[in-house]
Amino acid sequence: MSAPQFDPATYAAQLAEKAARLAELLAPFDAPAAEVFDSPREHYRLRAEFRLWREDGQRHYAMFEQGDKHKAILIDDFPIASRRINELMPQLKAAWQASDVLSFKLFQVEFLTTLAGDALITLAYHRPLDAAWQAAAEQLAASLGVSIVGRSKGKRIVIGRDYVEEELTVAGRTFRYRQPEGAFTQPNGAVCQKMLGWAFEAIGQRDDDLLELYCGNGNFTLPLATRVRRVLATEISKTSVNAALANIADNGAGNIELVRLSAEELTQALNEVRPFRRLAGIDLKSYAFGSVFVDPPRAGMDPDTCELTRRFERILYISCNPETLAANIAQLHDTHRIERCALFDQFPYTHHMEAGVLLVRR
Repeated sequence: MSAPQFDPATYAAQLAEKAARLAELLAPFDAPAAEVFDSPREHYRLRAEFRLWREDGQRHYAMFEQGDKHKAILIDDFPIASRRINELMPQLKAAWQASDVLSFKLFQVEFLTTLAGDALITLAYHRPLDAAWQAAAEQLAASLGVSIVGRSKGKRIVIGRDYVEEELTVAGRTFRYRQPEGAFTQPNGAVCQKMLGWAFEAIGQRDDDLLELYCGNGNFTLPLATRVRRVLATEISKTSVNAALANIADNGAGNIELVRLSAEELTQALNEVRPFRRLAGIDLKSYAFGSVFVDPPRAGMDPDTCELTRRFERILYISCNPETLAANIAQLHDTHRIERCALFDQFPYTHHMEAGVLLVRR
């Protein structure tokens, strides 16, 4: 992870550049003007990962420019990270400086926090973790009011919980989420909430069913389920599937079925190429799918999955890579048009941007 060039004075200009870039990418498809959702200028990032760098006999938080692992940028505070992370950083540093048990061969620290105020710290070591370490870590967790996960080769010790609890409000309703350590979650909570609100509005109130691919921990699944009759959601990561199942149960969302399949496997199942045991008990033909929601990885949808989405009246697409989004839209443009689009500034002070489009059948 490299350190972003943090300068709030340049934020408006950078956001305008991103909006112009997105408009350029979507111009061949006659896209309407994008709705632009900005980020807080500071304290917006809920996750942070630091390597530790030894200098003057002490370990310091450090980051590196991309591609250069030899010149460390020492970090005392991190204004792009949440206030909770900035509160915890000096407290944790003081703890490892005061304890040989906590500091010995500690090489990496990860923070995971939420808008709701929860926090988890992961400590990674180049040594086995023993009972002395666990006792010290338990005392540290209690004093900081956090959960701690210790990691070393082949071992993982959890003190407290191995997830944080988040609350996000969409259209006046609050949804509760478990966000596991080591699994993907949206890093910018304020912008994530805006994304959920936009997707909720874009899909509208439907009387048919929704297919969701790449559902993760159910981030979008829960609010979108309130807009449709039923949801069939898919995800391949075991950690994310387990979190999504817990989140579905915690929120009492009885109209969601979740299956552990990749997008490619679900495409095969819907095309009746082959059966899957993981679909036992689910009658695919009973669904009246009117919409599909996709939030794929940076590579976008593969051609077969992209072709699968063509059969739906509405395609709601959230993308972390507008270049692959544009490539997918090019494949769909003959049957679907862009009705709405949006820019979500998840990553201020970087070139990265998140985009959303609603495609409807021509």
